[in-house]
Amino acid sequence: MRPLRIVTLSTALAGFMASAALAQSMPEAAPSPANPSTNLSLRQALQAASANLDVALARSSLAGAQADIVSANRAPLPTLSTKLSQMDLQNGIGNGHWLTEKRVDKSIGLDWTWERGNKRALRTQSAQQTAAAASADLQEVRTQQLLATHVGFFDLLAFQERLGHFAAIERSAAELAQAARLRVNAGDLSVQEGLRTDIEHQRARSDLQLAELDRQRAAIALWQTTGLATPPQELRANSDWPAVGAPMPMPDLASLVQQRADVRAAESRVLAAQAALDNARALKVSDITWGASYDHYPGTSTALMELRLQMPLQWGYGFEGEIARATAQLTLAQDALEKTRRVALSELQRLQQETRNTAERARAYEQDILPRARQVAQGAELAYSKGALSLTDLLDARRTLRATLLDSLAARTDHAKAAGLWQLRLSAPETRE
Repeated sequence: MRPLRIVTLSTALAGFMASAALAQSMPEAAPSPANPSTNLSLRQALQAASANLDVALARSSLAGAQADIVSANRAPLPTLSTKLSQMDLQNGIGNGHWLTEKRVDKSIGLDWTWERGNKRALRTQSAQQTAAAASADLQEVRTQQLLATHVGFFDLLAFQERLGHFAAIERSAAELAQAARLRVNAGDLSVQEGLRTDIEHQRARSDLQLAELDRQRAAIALWQTTGLATPPQELRANSDWPAVGAPMPMPDLASLVQQRADVRAAESRVLAAQAALDNARALKVSDITWGASYDHYPGTSTALMELRLQMPLQWGYGFEGEIARATAQLTLAQDALEKTRRVALSELQRLQQETRNTAERARAYEQDILPRARQVAQGAELAYSKGALSLTDLLDARRTLRATLLDSLAARTDHAKAAGLWQLRLSAPETRE
């Protein structure tokens, strides 16, 4: 029986050391080492997102809107015309050169339309406001990409640390299962208890595989928003967690709403629609086309002048359709502006409240809940190593610590996301294109 006791003590000691390692390593678990060249900081991710494909598309739309200003700010082009007339098909047109001797009335003329009713200025103003809206859209698209990248970065960072926790859990479960098999072979542990440790090991391995899959998905999502050349499977996020106890700014939300790019874009669209309505009303003022031509007719005169004036006669139609359409567009733009303001205010209020609440929750886990969970788990490990605690109670203590670790990580991630989104909304970058 002496050798049996020696084996039992050694295996119990091994189980205790593995359990103690779990209790110490799980809170500080980190992802597996990666190539430093693939590590990505939050600043690098945001810089890459500010010039991704979505931003490039918005910039191209702005370039098109700015080109429309050039097209709108021009007067109608003059029209050059030539003609041959007064050709006598019965008696003939005579002999000689076509330009100087043949009896054909030859003329060359120039016509130009005079736009009245300030149409050109109104058309240009509408195009300018549309371009201003496109510029604000570019800034909003860039801000949205920064917001999405910020969320994606901390999702990846959280899944990396989650993967590290599950790796530590899997290693400890494997060591406990190995020690249990030795004890079962030595007759110091029942087969049923040994099977329970094997089941816990298999569950831990399955959780580890699922955690790796979640990390890969988060890396792909971040890779899409940043547009980096690094393959997504090689992306690793640096541990750029924000401070939980940082003071929270409390600006005036009403003034902040007016500074937002999406609100400014909606305001510019209202001004563009108003200019378009004024331009539609200006259609009632008829444009005048001035014209003049020089005629050459041998036998009668070689220097004849013709002056022309043309204007449309607006009988029976006062451009009611165009005016009604422009009025509807103006109403639509005004309603969209009001909706944008309300959505912006609601989003800012939500972000402000989420930042405050998530900070309190993360602080509670970091300062109170998680330290107590570690203390309870370490006590359970020590008691089990001395035979004062059953395997069931030990596994329950481990599950409690694991759940607390994951909840603490989730609270920290939620706070990092909310605080970052709030800061990005407070300091949205100006776009001068």
